[in-house]
Amino acid sequence: MKPEVLQRQDWPPVADAYIEKGVCYAFFAYETAFSIDLDRAEQRIHQTTQRESLPHKRRAPSYFEYQPAPLRVTQPVQPLSIAGLPTVATVDLVVYDFGAISVVYSIPISGPMAKLLALSDELYDNQLLLGDSRRRVEETLRVIGDAAVEARSADFVEDYVIFQIESLASPLTTDDLLAKHAQAIAQILRAEGAALSEQEAEDALAAKISFRTDDVAIIDWNAALLVDREGDDIRAVLEFANVELLEMRYLDHKLDRSLDQAYEALSKRSWRRVPLLRSYGADLRRVAQLQAESAILFEGVNNTLKLLGDQYLARVYRLASKRFHLEEWDASILRKLDTLKSIYEMISDQVTDRRMELLEWIIVILIAVSVAIELVHRMP
Repeated sequence: MKPEVLQRQDWPPVADAYIEKGVCYAFFAYETAFSIDLDRAEQRIHQTTQRESLPHKRRAPSYFEYQPAPLRVTQPVQPLSIAGLPTVATVDLVVYDFGAISVVYSIPISGPMAKLLALSDELYDNQLLLGDSRRRVEETLRVIGDAAVEARSADFVEDYVIFQIESLASPLTTDDLLAKHAQAIAQILRAEGAALSEQEAEDALAAKISFRTDDVAIIDWNAALLVDREGDDIRAVLEFANVELLEMRYLDHKLDRSLDQAYEALSKRSWRRVPLLRSYGADLRRVAQLQAESAILFEGVNNTLKLLGDQYLARVYRLASKRFHLEEWDASILRKLDTLKSIYEMISDQVTDRRMELLEWIIVILIAVSVAIELVHRMP
């Protein structure tokens, strides 16, 4: 739920810091299909398209890439006003092969850092961008057609905001920036107008990492602040982590429903007086399909981004993963997959038992029939 915020006129003053150049990126990730054939989708989309590759602003091995590379679609957009700041005239859609689509809006920022407080508050659950992004995703699904396998309504969404400051009017070291503006940065990351407690501010700023002395990335669960002239690679990692969180949430929800269906299939076996092997087979196929689809999606998401070649970006990803609790989501999903597997094995055991029982009855009936025939032949 969105935290309660004060009216903008009641916000506490922020220590002087003037942004010379920067961009705010608003990400909206949607779960849209079981999978998407990127090659076929690329052929059917007429806007400017390109296959995404992870930008390398720092030294990294050549094999550090997406597997497979997602498709980036650039669309024109009428600039939208957010907290008095217009978005740029284009919007990017990043299409992933495992069925997710991320919509990216860019908002140029400059002036006092205090502006970011109002912008952060306005972007929290922003209905204007949510509506526009959902409409674009649904239109993209309509265009690519059957290139999206098992396309579904874009109901699952995960948003994230990245404030990137490329330069300040008065250059500061990252240590000075955090020392002088810790409270303001924490409020921006948490979209909170009221002054935060010391513990809350420390928690908001806890996940930070620097590559050089003049850059820093501060990652929180709702937003991130980048002070970096070249932050494309970090943004790409954070965008993917946001998509991964979306997929973990969706898969966890799907597994909950799958477990309910599997429990229902298992429980109805106990009260059915006349066992039907055909219904057993249908339940087995349904549970096996649920198990296979969930496992395929889980592996597809976790194997898309290869970070083994770049130690710095790997640390960025670990920080984001910790902030988004991805390890806890993974553990929950694996536990539910194991539960689904055990239910499948129980139903399979019941099928085997019923078949053995049926064979025993058939043998008994055949013996009885042969005995009866023999007795009939011996009758005078």
